[in-house]
Amino acid sequence: QVQLVESGGGLGQAGGSLRLACAASGSIFRIIDMGWYRQARGNQRELDAHITSGGTTNYADFVKARFTISRDNAKNTMYLQMNSLKPEDTAVYYCNTDLFDSRGNRRDYWGKGTLVTVSS
Repeated sequence: QVQLVESGGGLGQAGGSLRLACAASGSIFRIIDMGWYRQARGNQRELDAHITSGGTTNYADFVKARFTISRDNAKNTMYLQMNSLKPEDTAVYYCNTDLFDSRGNRRDYWGKGTLVTVSS
């Protein structure tokens, strides 16, 4: 069993900052890729940012230069620093990871999400 737990969501102000964290725990052998996704009400889930095991990152155009994804491999934890927040960033943010579990199976896991609300 692998668990992903997001934290750091809440209420932010336009122009302000929030920092999300995603901690992975359980029967993990090695985490490959990790990513942050958002799902606003009535919309499909979409990728915000992605980071490989080697630290290569890529971002959706709508968060470039505002959000920064990072990871601490020793702690199996990923972060999303969200700066210059906009009301349209309001969404539930989900952590995703592609990993090998302790049995050698490669699987994809999702967290339960954390709500970010940005007021204008």
